[in-house]
Amino acid sequence: MKDIFIHVSVTLAPQWLSSALSLLLLSAVGRELGLEVAQATECSWLGAPSDKSLSQDGDVIIGGLFNLYYIPSAVEQGFTERPRYEPCTGLDLTTLKYMYAMAFAVEEINRNSTLLPGVKLGYRILDGCARYPWALQAGLSLVGGGTHRCSLPASTPRSEAYEQPGETTGGKPVPLLIGAGSSTTAMMLSRILGPLSVPIISYMASCPCLSDRPKFPNFFRTIPSDIYQARAMAHLAIRFGWSWTGAVVVNNDYGQVAVQEFQKEIQGKGVCLEFIETFHRETIESDARRVAQTIQGSTARVTDRQFLASEAWSTSDDLLQDPSISRVASGVLGVAIRSSTIPGFENYLRSLNPIHCPDDTFLEVFWENEFGCSPRAAHATTLSSYFSSPLKSRSDYLSNVSTSPPAKGSLQKAFLPPCSGTESLEGVNHPFTDTSQLRVAYNVYLAVYAAAHALHSLLSCPDRGNSVGECTSPENIKPFTLLQHLNKVNISTPQGEMFYFRGADIPAKYDLVNWQNSPEGPLKLVLIGRVDGFDLHLNESAIQWSTGSNQVPVSVCSESCPPGTRKANRKRDCCFDCVPCAKGEMSNKTGSLHCERCPSEFWSNANQTACIPRQLDFLSFNETLGITLTTAALSGATLTTAVFVVFLYNRRTPMVRANNSELSFLLLLSLKLCFLCSLVFIGRPAVWSCQFRQAAFGISFVLCVSCLLVKTLVVLAAFRSARPGAKALVKWFGPSQQRGSVCLFTCIQVIICALWLSLSPLVPQRDLGFQGSKVTLECAMTSVVGFSLVLGYIGLLACTCLLLAFLARKLPDNFNEAKLITFSMLIFCAVWVAFVPAYVSSPGKYAVAVEIFAILASSYGLLFCIFAPKCFIILLRPEKNTKKHLMAR
Repeated sequence: MKDIFIHVSVTLAPQWLSSALSLLLLSAVGRELGLEVAQATECSWLGAPSDKSLSQDGDVIIGGLFNLYYIPSAVEQGFTERPRYEPCTGLDLTTLKYMYAMAFAVEEINRNSTLLPGVKLGYRILDGCARYPWALQAGLSLVGGGTHRCSLPASTPRSEAYEQPGETTGGKPVPLLIGAGSSTTAMMLSRILGPLSVPIISYMASCPCLSDRPKFPNFFRTIPSDIYQARAMAHLAIRFGWSWTGAVVVNNDYGQVAVQEFQKEIQGKGVCLEFIETFHRETIESDARRVAQTIQGSTARVTDRQFLASEAWSTSDDLLQDPSISRVASGVLGVAIRSSTIPGFENYLRSLNPIHCPDDTFLEVFWENEFGCSPRAAHATTLSSYFSSPLKSRSDYLSNVSTSPPAKGSLQKAFLPPCSGTESLEGVNHPFTDTSQLRVAYNVYLAVYAAAHALHSLLSCPDRGNSVGECTSPENIKPFTLLQHLNKVNISTPQGEMFYFRGADIPAKYDLVNWQNSPEGPLKLVLIGRVDGFDLHLNESAIQWSTGSNQVPVSVCSESCPPGTRKANRKRDCCFDCVPCAKGEMSNKTGSLHCERCPSEFWSNANQTACIPRQLDFLSFNETLGITLTTAALSGATLTTAVFVVFLYNRRTPMVRANNSELSFLLLLSLKLCFLCSLVFIGRPAVWSCQFRQAAFGISFVLCVSCLLVKTLVVLAAFRSARPGAKALVKWFGPSQQRGSVCLFTCIQVIICALWLSLSPLVPQRDLGFQGSKVTLECAMTSVVGFSLVLGYIGLLACTCLLLAFLARKLPDNFNEAKLITFSMLIFCAVWVAFVPAYVSSPGKYAVAVEIFAILASSYGLLFCIFAPKCFIILLRPEKNTKKHLMAR
């Protein structure tokens, strides 16, 4: 408490205020605790506010604190003279309606036979004038039941002083206060009255800081915390895609906390604040020009200036009725305090009349301003008849007339004509009687009902014996006990709305409003949605935008990134660049923050806007590579067939017979199989093709190389048999032995292929490892060992054949076939040695193409190297196709 008073005395009021507030606090504490307080003999309030009040007697009195008068111009305190404040003047009709909402609620409760039965509820309402010192003084006066006078004997107990005849006191101390029209006042009152546990129910204090229960245990409110308002505004900006925004806030706790919550809510949601501009009430004009220049100087891409208003000004009648405002503020979207109806309240306001309420000084001022006549002058006319009346009637009249001194300014109002008594608010179209959208007034109404239900729970004791306490009487209400009951309030209002406190707060509910042009000229307020907690309910079709169209205004620093790109934020501002998604990634939304990677079996389309199934890729007969290889294979098979026909036709000639015609025909058959087996590698892989291709390849080539190997062995055996003692060698290489050797070598390969394909069969499989729009469908080689054995066996036969042919190349003969075999095997080995690294490094279908190329290259090599010279002699040099020529050395 001490810190608060120091803070107030330094920043908000002159130094004398601390002693004055200390006196009031001491008076309040003494009144609550029954202590005697010793005071100076003579003291007075400096710059006291107006003593106008509105009250109604009752068994239990609740206090009300409203800012009923405007704040005058600030007075600079020079500290060279006694500090002073200018009095507040000018009745605020909006706040006046709030005050009568409290009075109406009290009267309605008193008529209710089920709520506080047998207990009359009263009230005492004071004006705080929106000045912190005077608001504190009024609040403490209500709680302490004090008066504006303090001339007491030094040792007179305060309890006796309030009962001395002839002294006008403030009445009973109130156990509960409804008021604090600002958060700053609410914090001060809560901290000061906290030790007394006096509950405070505010209808306007929305600072999130007041939700701190340990700091403000006696504070409640019927308006949501500003946190929810800032969240609602952030959700609107996110919903409409306004990525570029600027904040203009008042430079106090309200503005700073709201901006912090707004920034927290939009973080990572594609919305950012380009600037935050603040203004002060004292320099509002210069600050407004500065803010306007900031907005106009923005480089953002916008279709128009769209305002998103807080509840502080979204429902302001002054702004809505101002023609100059309507030219720039049409289409404003705003978050407003939720509105509701109060049945009977309009009739109550229209029935108000100073004739029925002679002690209501606020209504008297309102009457003078609206009708230009003085109700007090009308009373004076009645008073003149009093002096001519008997003594008894005069005393009776005096007992019914307020003895309060005339207010300041009464001399000027004395010139107003007296009211005729026919003045009435019935049938008058006036903002004061307009109850179509009750917002803060409904908050006041709820606060009174919350207080009444807490009192009802306290006085009726439905839970006797629990921790709350024992039953009490209206004359002995303890604020601490009432505070406990107020924490447990959970009721249904007369309108059927569930109402309860969660700590200091109530469930957050707001209206969403829109400023729209009307045929009459001024802007009108249209309800377009509601906010219920974190849920946003909005009718977008009912919105009238500032652009005049039904299209949502655009507010971006950079154009929205189209699908297929992502946003890359720049540093230090709200702008961004659009970066295309990488291949294999996609974004299908406008303004995406990230690109999503496609699943393994999908790939991004050309625009990176969607993931499409990856196209199956295999070596087909329809593509250029497949057509080329097919043509080469068929050409080789055809050429082999042609050679076979030539040899068959000339089978009796020495050229065919001299080189083992049977093995030559078998070699041509195997070469044809080699050419044809390459066709099995082309086309969509299937289970049968995957297994057949490798078996056909392995067996065909072993058959081919086996024929060459046997041919080479026959040549070597023939020349070796010419030596003495070597004739027995020939019988081991007769025709049957040659056929048996070829079958043996081939059967070994058949066994290898059978074991390989039975133990680790080849099956079609999609290769997802290669990144691209296509997925390769290939024959998965589950066992590399089997394929290695097939190639290794072919290589072993080929190397053996090459070695033997190399040894036999210089044997005497005019046509030594060993030379042709040597050269063909060199080509064969070179092709398959180069095949291994090329096959391993080739991706997808190109690995299959490499294998086909190796098969065709080695087959063509064998065909041309061995049979081309023979066909040349047979077809073009028939004169050399004789035994004599072939046997020549």
